[in-house]
Amino acid sequence: MTDLKRFAGHGVLVTGAARGIGAAVARRLAEEGGQILVTDRDLPEAERTAAALRRQGGTAEAFACDVGDRASVEAAVARAVAAFGSLDVLVTCAAHCTPDVPLFEDHPDEAWARDLDITLNGVYRCCRAALPHLAACGRGAVVGIGSVNGLQDFGNHAYSAAKAGLGSLTRTLAGHAAARGVRVNLVAPGTVRTSAWEGRDDELDAVRALYPLGRVGEPEDIAAAVAFLASRDAAWITGTTLVVDGGLTAVHTGFRTALGKS
Repeated sequence: MTDLKRFAGHGVLVTGAARGIGAAVARRLAEEGGQILVTDRDLPEAERTAAALRRQGGTAEAFACDVGDRASVEAAVARAVAAFGSLDVLVTCAAHCTPDVPLFEDHPDEAWARDLDITLNGVYRCCRAALPHLAACGRGAVVGIGSVNGLQDFGNHAYSAAKAGLGSLTRTLAGHAAARGVRVNLVAPGTVRTSAWEGRDDELDAVRALYPLGRVGEPEDIAAAVAFLASRDAAWITGTTLVVDGGLTAVHTGFRTALGKS
């Protein structure tokens, strides 16, 4: 819990907010006074998340949104504006990742297109629909969820290409939107303990050794970074990618270990 109320009176739309990082972001911004539209393709789970926020004293409602569909995205944006009177913050958490096949040349076209469409084009659709409202409120902020996959090789060709694309979109959209008073930033997480890792504790334990800070991330670690970038505390920050990865991409732990470095 936090005593900060940086988002009091702010209308907030979070995509992919039914669980994991998206749910943690919704919870953090609600704790700070934001009015949250919890959107996801999984409406029953989104409703459970929104209900939990209300039980904790927050303002939240759920809305079904498929970021792969322009009409669905536009309906979600319209609902946020109607429900809260303005749209001040957009956080794009929805993504799709198809496991790689053994040989790159065997990767199905449909899987490649799906990963790019949801992970990259979905953010484009959301920003396109939200930008006029973010500009109108006079304090608009977009925070996307990227990945260290967009910075280095951690596998998952299509997903990684899409996340790398988000870094470029963040910069170009920041340049376009700055004159309209809208800031655009990206958070790039490392390994985060979410339902995607359920039943894979052995793998998480193995990965943990690669992190200089000695652990994998929790959804709340990413939510805290999102809250900072979305708030006026980051009023002079736009077009940046904030890496939140426990030092993974800054320190080559394996190399240091091989040389006997502490």
